[in-house]
Amino acid sequence: MAEVEYDVTKARQKIKVGASRINPDGTQERKKISLAQSEAFLTELLDNVCERMNDYKLEEDPVTKEKTFRRFAPRKGDKIYKEFKKFFFHSDAYRPLKFACETILEEYEDEILSLITQEAHDLADKLCNENSDLCDMSNHTEL
Repeated sequence: MAEVEYDVTKARQKIKVGASRINPDGTQERKKISLAQSEAFLTELLDNVCERMNDYKLEEDPVTKEKTFRRFAPRKGDKIYKEFKKFFFHSDAYRPLKFACETILEEYEDEILSLITQEAHDLADKLCNENSDLCDMSNHTEL
């Protein structure tokens, strides 16, 4: 969800949407919406977001021993990005995370799209706690 939220906040551009038909009075029913609320943008975003799971690594907190995935790779706009991409990182270690990402998107796509179009913040928390049982610890399974 961090990847989805990042892309949505970067998409500040406004686009015109609406009917291409001209009304009898010569006007068109068009309005401007945020690119992040466009169906085409959101579909492409959700289709591609899980490919970035290899930018994360599994870390263990030394004190609590809790394991979490954290992003280690810079994003495309970061200064170090060009230098970083000269090195090729590929590992099967991220496959469970990619699979989990694809499964969550498949099962909760409508809820995710709804949260984005409502311009909700903290998408992960809202999806986790309000729109799904993903964070119910009794339902928890290891990746």
